[in-house]
Amino acid sequence: MDILENFRILDLVDILLVATLLYYLYKLVKGTVAINIFLGICIIWVMWKITQLLQMEMLSTILGQFIGAGMFALIVVFQQEIRKFLLMIGSTNIGRKTGILKHFKFLHDEAQDSSKTKVEEIIDACDKMGKVRTGALIVIQRTTHLDFVKQTGDQMNIEVNRPILESIFFKNSTLHDGAVIIEDNTIVATRAILPVSNERNIPLRFGLRHRAAVGITEKTDAVALVVSEETGNISYLKDGEFVLFKNLTELIEILRKDLS
Repeated sequence: MDILENFRILDLVDILLVATLLYYLYKLVKGTVAINIFLGICIIWVMWKITQLLQMEMLSTILGQFIGAGMFALIVVFQQEIRKFLLMIGSTNIGRKTGILKHFKFLHDEAQDSSKTKVEEIIDACDKMGKVRTGALIVIQRTTHLDFVKQTGDQMNIEVNRPILESIFFKNSTLHDGAVIIEDNTIVATRAILPVSNERNIPLRFGLRHRAAVGITEKTDAVALVVSEETGNISYLKDGEFVLFKNLTELIEILRKDLS
């Protein structure tokens, strides 16, 4: 009864914020090896609290020391997840998330038209390259700047279109190795070298292009498209994960939404 009498609105806000934080942390580690470690830490913490309540001083002290020193271990174990979490916070686009552009209809429509043209050109190029088994790796910048990647390749300033993309990744072209970096509706770099992911959960059938796409989307909020040279299949990656789609029409809609 005393708890209800002393309960404040701020306490409710505090609970909701903690619940939201735990939810997003769970989403980051869900489906990875880190989820087992996360659950293990939660179990040890609960055991520590129980031993404190039961006044089991020796076991409580051992678990308490483990929890205290474990914070440094967490930084090492969850470095990829921590990077994703901080990137998610730092890359929040207020205009995109809150729909502020909707109040400026002419700006919103212009942004949609630009994204639509660009997305369709890119997917069309990927489709054509896939049919002739031409490998390709395309990275599209969102809010995180990719200057550290652009500098590894050849600087360009070419408007995105299907023939240009096909000619870049043509097997006899000097530009086909590495990744193409697209910013807005412009190809800003070719032959860019991407950080390769060390994630062990990537299926063995995926090669270096896919690992590079996973790596860049893990470390930034960019999205990537990969055309397999062996199968001609198109893969779409976001946040270090493969995004499933049924057909090219659905892929266009997903990519358009991510870039809008």
